Amino acid sequence: MEIVAKAKAMRISPMKVRIVGDLIKRKNINEALGILEFTPRKGAFILKKLLDSAIGNARQKKYVDVDTLYVKNVVVNEGPALKRFLPRAMGRATPIRKRMSHITLILDES
Repeated sequence: MEIVAKAKAMRISPMKVRIVGDLIKRKNINEALGILEFTPRKGAFILKKLLDSAIGNARQKKYVDVDTLYVKNVVVNEGPALKRFLPRAMGRATPIRKRMSHITLILDES
């Protein structure tokens, strides 16, 4: 049985989260928590909170054995972008896109 946890409009670029998400794919939840605990990136902090949420969702369901769960997939999609402008020389402006991420974490029983 799949357990799903989602985080939407997280203020971090999807590329940065995908790097950390690839580290924990197809890992046991205990291994994944260990990896995220010692990875010094903002994406690791966000994914750790999301993994804790998914484990909590699994504990709510009586027919799921939490000890046999593993991270089946981590999907990171692009969310809305905040559009800003930076003033430049001779009256010009440079656009800046502050990207957001929609993260979906899927756990499954092995």
